[in-house]
Amino acid sequence: MKILRGRVLEFHAEPAAAEDLAAYSYVEDGAVLVDRGRIVATGAYGDLAREGVEVIDHRPHLLMPGFIDTHNHFPQMQVIGSYGAQLLDWLNTYTFPEETKFVDPDHAARIAAAYFDEMLRNGTTTPVAYCSVHKTSAEAYFAEAARRNIRAIGGKVLMDRNAPDGLLDTAQTGYDDSKALIGKWHGTGRALYAVTPRFAITSTPAQLEAAQALLAEHPDCYMQTHLSENADEIAYTMELYPDHPDYLGIYEHYGLLGEKALLGHSIHLSERERGVMRETGSVAVFCPTSNLFIGSGLFDEGGMRNAGVRIAVATDIGGGTSYSMLRTMDEAYKVCQLQGQNLPPLLAFYMLTLGNARALGLEAKIGTLAAGSEADVVVLDARATPAMALRMETVTTLAEELFVLQTLGDDRSVVQTYVAGEAML
Repeated sequence: MKILRGRVLEFHAEPAAAEDLAAYSYVEDGAVLVDRGRIVATGAYGDLAREGVEVIDHRPHLLMPGFIDTHNHFPQMQVIGSYGAQLLDWLNTYTFPEETKFVDPDHAARIAAAYFDEMLRNGTTTPVAYCSVHKTSAEAYFAEAARRNIRAIGGKVLMDRNAPDGLLDTAQTGYDDSKALIGKWHGTGRALYAVTPRFAITSTPAQLEAAQALLAEHPDCYMQTHLSENADEIAYTMELYPDHPDYLGIYEHYGLLGEKALLGHSIHLSERERGVMRETGSVAVFCPTSNLFIGSGLFDEGGMRNAGVRIAVATDIGGGTSYSMLRTMDEAYKVCQLQGQNLPPLLAFYMLTLGNARALGLEAKIGTLAAGSEADVVVLDARATPAMALRMETVTTLAEELFVLQTLGDDRSVVQTYVAGEAML
């Protein structure tokens, strides 16, 4: 048993306004009591202090639930920052050649270790990742997550066309490999599986039928794919699937939508598509650094929210340019600003924690500091750099401090990351 002491912040609801005091709890001298990987209680230090229990004093830093990254690609670590291409050229020029390396289990294991190092260094305690088409990549991802006891969601991508030979499976082998991975990893320790057709361009109808069969057989698995990221992507997709009303209609036809469906990007959607997403409870995953870097477009955060579509946020490494969810929310704020929308800091930090947990249906386990939840905690320093410390001299409210973290923070602001109560840095 141990006590983490500091200024403690957690959310209970989505903030309805820039200063929605009812949406969160904040304790100036707070504590999180941890035992065997779970939170026993959260509250004032004076109420939780116990004789003989180790106290790890993080004052004056801020303690929050660990961050959750709902869409990224662990095989793309070595293509981050690749110059000068939009989506389809970027995939063909940089990403696909890099992903062919993951047939090698040693390479996959090395990158998986580096990937989780970066996640933890940036305060992310639950990632949702696309592996490569190779079963070896998913094995490396889940094995490394298990070694560190991290709650991780992922899956090998399904790709049976429109990619290099070294990145192709078939409808049958993709089904067989995914089913074996589900049997081995889904629900083992803290691992969860996502059936992962990369996107409609790289999957034949037969493969989407195989994905549908996997989800029917394993309804507690997630489904992750890409949707309407880029205008050329949409046009090519509709050439391949001309009998469907729109891009989302393809996934709808094959029964891939629902509350566990994570649809990366979801930028260029029709009103019909928004309506289907709302009705099915499917999740639109906002990837701001990637969308800006690859020039894909601006996610309509306010419009999607007003339409009743569930929203998550993510780095999308390696189209995204930072592992930091703080940097991600800085770019999300700017994307909203360009559209006359607003992303208050309380809402931003809700999205990083409880909001993303709710998008995954895991709010009873992560994204919270409630008793019984898993003890994934990040410790943040809003004075981590000289520029931040100077700015903090004028800060007088919690919301202002959070906005300093959101706009100026990065991995240097992460003092410590706890996974199931164990310090990782």
